[in-house]
Amino acid sequence: MRNRLMVRLIAAGILLALAGCSKTSTPTPPPPPPVVIDGGTVLTVTLNQAISTQTNSSGDRFTASLAEPVTVNGTTILPAGTPATGTVVAAQQAGHLKGGALLELTLDSVTVNGQPSPIQTSEFEETTKGRGQRTAIGAGGGAAFGAIVGALAGGGKGAAIGALAGGGAGTAGAGLTGNKQIVLPAETLLTFRLEHSVHITEQAPQDPSLQQR
Repeated sequence: MRNRLMVRLIAAGILLALAGCSKTSTPTPPPPPPVVIDGGTVLTVTLNQAISTQTNSSGDRFTASLAEPVTVNGTTILPAGTPATGTVVAAQQAGHLKGGALLELTLDSVTVNGQPSPIQTSEFEETTKGRGQRTAIGAGGGAAFGAIVGALAGGGKGAAIGALAGGGAGTAGAGLTGNKQIVLPAETLLTFRLEHSVHITEQAPQDPSLQQR
């Protein structure tokens, strides 16, 4: 009798162990394959802070966010608001470049799933030469005189948003100070073009059963 009871207890334990293994051995779904954003894709960003030739220097970092989503085959890969970071490539005050000022910016990374993804883009370039003359060169490489087209009234904080100017030139809300320095206010729209393709790994959807406790 005792032997039969022991056999039954051992068999019950084995069955419970096997049941537990079957619940915990569910394979984790593989991560989705990376999505390729082709080189030449235009990134339109909104500056998070003001940048100027008077207060910034070469090598300074700046932050921005995508103003427009980036899609691949109809699927949004980088939604509007995606954080981005960049570098001030050159910032020369008026008088250091034949009397004009020079400001060059480039983007270095975008943040996907909380992780920075390095990118390489074309440079946005703004120059001033002579009295009241300003040239902006953006993602398309076209050049045109820029102008502030809007600002919030009442002296409050806000953006001077530029319009697309000439042959694919970058959108810029840059203004000129009294001494012809270049100022890009916060919330200015700028465009950059990817120099090389970028591989973005999307976050795999979680199993709803794993989210419940």
